[in-house]
Amino acid sequence: MGAGQIFDKLIFESTPKAMSYCINPACSSPENSENALQCQACGSKLVLRNRYQIIRPLGQGGFGATFLAQDRSLPGFPKCVVKQLRPTAQSRRVLEMARELFQREAKTLGKIGDHPQIPRLLDYFAGKRQFYLVQEFVDGVTLKQEVQQAGFYTEQRARDFLQEILPVLSYVHSQEVIHRDIKPANILRRRQDNHLILIDFGAVKDQVSQVVSSGTGDTVFTNFAIGTSGFAPPEQMSLRPVYASDIYALGMTCVYLMTGKSPSSLKHDPTTGEILWRSLVSVSDEFAEVLDKSLAMFVGERYSSAQAMLAALNHAQSVRHWPAGFAILDAPTALDPAPGFAEAPVDVDVDQSFPDEPFTHLAEERDNGHLRPYAREAEQIRQRKIRQQIEAQNLISTRGGLSSTQGAPVVLAPEEAQADQWNESSLKRAYLKGERYFTDCDLSGWNLQGEKLAGAYFSESRLIQTNLQNADLSGADFGRAVLQYVILRDANLTGARLSLANLEAADLRGANLIGASLSNANLRGANLCGANLTDAMVSEQQLALAKTNWRTILPRDFKRR
Repeated sequence: MGAGQIFDKLIFESTPKAMSYCINPACSSPENSENALQCQACGSKLVLRNRYQIIRPLGQGGFGATFLAQDRSLPGFPKCVVKQLRPTAQSRRVLEMARELFQREAKTLGKIGDHPQIPRLLDYFAGKRQFYLVQEFVDGVTLKQEVQQAGFYTEQRARDFLQEILPVLSYVHSQEVIHRDIKPANILRRRQDNHLILIDFGAVKDQVSQVVSSGTGDTVFTNFAIGTSGFAPPEQMSLRPVYASDIYALGMTCVYLMTGKSPSSLKHDPTTGEILWRSLVSVSDEFAEVLDKSLAMFVGERYSSAQAMLAALNHAQSVRHWPAGFAILDAPTALDPAPGFAEAPVDVDVDQSFPDEPFTHLAEERDNGHLRPYAREAEQIRQRKIRQQIEAQNLISTRGGLSSTQGAPVVLAPEEAQADQWNESSLKRAYLKGERYFTDCDLSGWNLQGEKLAGAYFSESRLIQTNLQNADLSGADFGRAVLQYVILRDANLTGARLSLANLEAADLRGANLIGASLSNANLRGANLCGANLTDAMVSEQQLALAKTNWRTILPRDFKRR
């Protein structure tokens, strides 16, 4: 069976069968009929946000799961991927870390998703203390599956792999993002055009720990770094990931593609810790040197950028095709100079003392058409001197990319009551203790006048005739909530999210709606007299259904009726 047939077989076997799948982790029988709206076993809703129907699981760990879904709000029900983060630990610190990772991945995907080889972020939301990311579905197989089914890569296939993926990684780094978890399972080959797709930017897939865990093949999560044991380099496991950390993981991925062996099964040098892989494959010295440099244990000896590695790869390819008898020992870009040092070509001679400053290439040294025996020794001395200089001046790069500490994490408190058991007192008490998620709840008729509930999530909840007058709801999420006849008079809704909410006949007199999102919200009969809608996301068609007056501050460029 050829590689193409194997690929088609994998795709056929991965084609979802018609069903609705329950994502409740406690459900004993998650498979349901295609048209079911509630799970027959546990009663959970099967269509998230009245939009995403789960078809089947794609992957699962102790901390979250990934599902294939259909977007039933669009014609043709296009497929998408739903990632569910479901914290189970009671430790507040662990829950804060989990939410921070969720927020970071959403921010990262929104920032870099314009690249054709990176899945786009379509949606993200929360519900019942669980978090969801919705991404573009890529029809394909991972490179791990490809190797398992079609066999190991040759040197040429490995070169082709690097030629295609390095520009993608260069784009990611240009956006000040470190991937942190590059490995064969996180690179897909898209069926449509055979292009490589880089996935899983900080996805939460397995157990979260407050300490760095180790374990073969398990994903490690910390407050600063994510990585898979063996593919992540030492500095990343020590909570100091840099751009060159992704270069190491990419080099290790390439070794896996050519050997089929996980990093933990490879031998290593007991002195330097470097992986010993060259005896397992048949590759040219030029290509092996490129990979060796990407796999250097010391950050300063590794390629500092994807562009530098790509240039070295291209140079190694051209050297391999030069006429016999012509030789050069190193490419101009094969070693990125340490910060603060200048580049200078240096001639090597047996009677010459080795220069103190680093250099980027050696002159040809020949005796009767052969390289002098001192050339290799000179190269080793050069590498050692550069390493000593960097270590002496502590020049390990700390350029960070997207730090996981950006954005204040939301504090979580132990769950005080089930979401459907909140009352006015328990909700206020829980909010003061750090709880923020009151999604899919019935809060109709409650008196929450003047309460401080900034940043709370009320998405898909029912707040019919609820009194929220003078309440602080800045940054709160009311997405798809039912807010008919709700009293929001003089409430602070700065930056609040009210997309697709039903605000029919709501009292919003004097409300502060600066920067609020009212996209596709129902404003029929809503009273917006005196409300401030500066920079709010709302259409003139929506406001035509609401009541406004001369004191209503409309968004810029709106025509007052």
